[in-house]
Amino acid sequence: MTTVASRPAETVTAATAATSQPQAQAQVRAASLALPSIHTRFLFTWLSVFSALTAAQLLIGPYVMGLPMPLRNLMVTGMVVPAVVYVLLPTLLKVRATVLRRRS
Repeated sequence: MTTVASRPAETVTAATAATSQPQAQAQVRAASLALPSIHTRFLFTWLSVFSALTAAQLLIGPYVMGLPMPLRNLMVTGMVVPAVVYVLLPTLLKVRATVLRRRS
């Protein structure tokens, strides 16, 4: 059986602390750009779904009015979900990242 000696505690000098502070600020900034809060994601998702549903109802609503409701919902959600997932949410997240980058 082998044993591993523990390392001595690292000491932080003034020079080390001065160089690590900008790195820590950069890490915090990168983390804030990487993943928005749950509230921001909720707001972006709601805005995307609302706008996509409104546009879909305006565009195809008159054409599918005579169809049964489940088939109408299938057609509308078949258009809205891909639009939200692949176009609207990524666009909103890119805009958010751009705005946050300009602020910092």
